[in-house]
Amino acid sequence: QVQLVESGGGLVQPGGSLTLSCAASGFTFTRYAMSWYRQSPGKGRDLVARINAFGGVSYADSVKGRFTIYRDFAKTVVYLQMNSLKPEDTAMYFCNANGPNSRDYWGQGTQVTVSS
Repeated sequence: QVQLVESGGGLVQPGGSLTLSCAASGFTFTRYAMSWYRQSPGKGRDLVARINAFGGVSYADSVKGRFTIYRDFAKTVVYLQMNSLKPEDTAMYFCNANGPNSRDYWGQGTQVTVSS
């Protein structure tokens, strides 16, 4: 059974930091690209950061220099370290796994709220 379980969301003040975690199980983690998406109320789900099976990373322009995605193959966890958070980063953050034969899995999401 495939599971992606996000954690680490919460309320943080502008300029603060959070690290999100996504614990993966039920599939071959090493063969999948892992991504973080976010969605605000009334908007579409946007790609925030992606890390492929070889460690190559890419980021949305809006988070470059502030967010870092990384993965732990031994623990099968992918992280999103978020620094210098802004109110516009407020959203539900979702973990995604994309692998062979276009298999695509999603977590349930974790809420991040940036507010003073």
